[in-house]
Amino acid sequence: MKIAEVPNIKESSMEYTVKAEETGRRVRDILRRSMGVSYTAMKSAKWNGRLWLNGENVFTDAKVQAGDRVCIEWASDTPAYRPRQFDLPLEIPWEDEHLMAVVKPAPLASQSSRNHPDDSLENAVYTYFGCPEDFVYRPVNRLDKGTSGLMMIAKTPYAQHLMQRQLHTPGFRRRYLALTDGIPEKRLGMIDLPIAKAPGATVKREIHPEGKPSQTRYRVLGEKDGKALILLELETGRTHQIRVHLSAIGCPVRGDFLYGTEQPEELPGRFALHSAVLAFQHPVTGEKILLISRPAWADGIQDPVLLMDFD
Repeated sequence: MKIAEVPNIKESSMEYTVKAEETGRRVRDILRRSMGVSYTAMKSAKWNGRLWLNGENVFTDAKVQAGDRVCIEWASDTPAYRPRQFDLPLEIPWEDEHLMAVVKPAPLASQSSRNHPDDSLENAVYTYFGCPEDFVYRPVNRLDKGTSGLMMIAKTPYAQHLMQRQLHTPGFRRRYLALTDGIPEKRLGMIDLPIAKAPGATVKREIHPEGKPSQTRYRVLGEKDGKALILLELETGRTHQIRVHLSAIGCPVRGDFLYGTEQPEELPGRFALHSAVLAFQHPVTGEKILLISRPAWADGIQDPVLLMDFD
């Protein structure tokens, strides 16, 4: 597995020096194309006076010249739900002052919501940090309630922003292990099927010719009694992508109540899908980080197998 190089930025802001070939472009083009700032972050900065050109407050339509310094200040976060104490022992395989990795158990919601105001990973992290008054939950990636495994959580706004820029790029690689009902015809391949929201559904997705392009690489690691152990890597990041793709080829994730068959005794409240590998370059130190986690139903799989190329 190879991961790409990524730039570094400041803690409360991000600054960029305009190149000669970018002369004449507008600030919004520099923010979006050169700096990789999301549309939402740019819009927020625009309306709250947090955009600067050579130290002067500007709007996004201002034009730039070579050598100009474009700066965006990050907004302070306000959580949608007030966090609550939730004493759940966390498995934390790696942590520093900028980021932390957590192995999320299942079933457990990644984030607090109306349906899960108390029992969430968000509240468990809040409790782990000592229930601070200024706590803001900053997940880099999320997992479904029924999926277990590695999740990355940022401790600062700038770390979250830069890590989310790496999502769905070679700079942030994610691999999953799945136990499926059914065995793929090919032991190695790419599932390239567009995914769209199912008609009338709020959560469920389906394969649809007008859906968003979606690609999932897979390798069958073992098979027994009509079930397969499969290693998967996301090339895109659609909602329920692995679950929808595996179901589409006749091999739904075992226990998946939405796209397969629920197994309440074997897998109560969850299904056999686990975030097993995270690989990325640290946005501050430049260090290449590799994290591996195995579920109980695949604890015999060795590291070299999890890191094999999909060729």
